[in-house]
Amino acid sequence: MSFALIALVLLAALLHAGWNGLLKSGGDRFRAIVIMSTASGAACVPALALLPMPAAASWPAILVSAALHIAYNLFLVAAYQYGDLGQVYPVARGASPLLVTLGALLLAGEHPDTLMLLGIALVSFGIVSLAHGWNAGGPRKGLVVALTTGVLIACYTVTDGLGGRLSGAPVSYAAWLFVIDALPMPLIYWATRRDGPALFDLSPATTRAAAGGLVSLAAYAIVIYAASIAPMGGVSALRETSVVFAALIGKLFLDEVLTWRRLLACATVGAGAILLGYH
Repeated sequence: MSFALIALVLLAALLHAGWNGLLKSGGDRFRAIVIMSTASGAACVPALALLPMPAAASWPAILVSAALHIAYNLFLVAAYQYGDLGQVYPVARGASPLLVTLGALLLAGEHPDTLMLLGIALVSFGIVSLAHGWNAGGPRKGLVVALTTGVLIACYTVTDGLGGRLSGAPVSYAAWLFVIDALPMPLIYWATRRDGPALFDLSPATTRAAAGGLVSLAAYAIVIYAASIAPMGGVSALRETSVVFAALIGKLFLDEVLTWRRLLACATVGAGAILLGYH
């Protein structure tokens, strides 16, 4: 990957950790993620009239990815009920490069070399370290939910990498994906929270969630573009340097404990991701 593309993916990593920090800090995380999804989809609607239509071959990927994103949103909210940002985020994000690399090998013929395998080993060791810390200090169920979230991340990353390539217009692909992904989320909220608070109002919490949605839009649009022109495993892994950003955000803004074990585990995941990104 070029230096410019690496810098762009690192920016996406920072933005992604940032919106997860906003989600974790919110009181009603389910409502927050529905607002985030709706805001990102609404922001893309005007672009649909200006962008070319994605190629017909990419539409199955858009629909599959939208379903995977909805499942990811729900599992992410559940995961944050069990652990800190600095605990949930590295496990969920750190699991995905391994699976994306495998998916890219099987579906796109991207073969890992020695450097990539070393990166995968470092990421795996970091995840095992974080999982050990979770077993000692948090519900085992939370670890399972976080790892399931990582599987969903890997599935939609590979789907979008392939779909973006088939679309002939990765930015347009991303815009349609965000719009379609956003449509069911308010319906899910209203169906499950019939007696809950109003979904949309002018409160500061709603404003923060909407801003988080715009940040998430920018972060993932960058990833779709990068994965359409560069190896998917490398892009996914380089993006997961966001675990370091998440650990710092948790410490600085959420008063989370940043133990040496957690810090070293995050750094190990980040080092492995950098090796994969370098590849």
